[in-house]
Amino acid sequence: MPSFLQSFAERFAALDAASLHRLDELYSRGVSFQDPLHRVEGLGELRRYFASLYANVQELRYDFHGFDEVAPDHGYLRWTLHYRHPRLGGGRLIALEGCSHLRWGERVEFHRDYFDAGALLYEHLPVMGGVIGWLKRRLA
Repeated sequence: MPSFLQSFAERFAALDAASLHRLDELYSRGVSFQDPLHRVEGLGELRRYFASLYANVQELRYDFHGFDEVAPDHGYLRWTLHYRHPRLGGGRLIALEGCSHLRWGERVEFHRDYFDAGALLYEHLPVMGGVIGWLKRRLA
């Protein structure tokens, strides 16, 4: 039988812009969600946030490769996000490594994503991406 995290990851990876109504199968009504760019409270706000994420991408896929349950009610997922956006990176497929900390009861009540916001967005903007790349090379 798959763990809670494995089951969650499979169902989360199956989401797309047309199936966001299924978020209530994964998250509690009072869910708290945070990533490096946003913080939202409640299932309705989470649905709106995800809808805005899916609105402009041409492709979006998660590959989950780590399921670390540290207690019966919380754990970490390690993942790679693959996405394509027409105004980022010349429209090419971009990969981003990250992890999620989840706490749950019957459904997920707390979800916090950890990833490099620059690698998600800023590095792929025409002017800013060049500057960030230059800074990274100088500091390495």
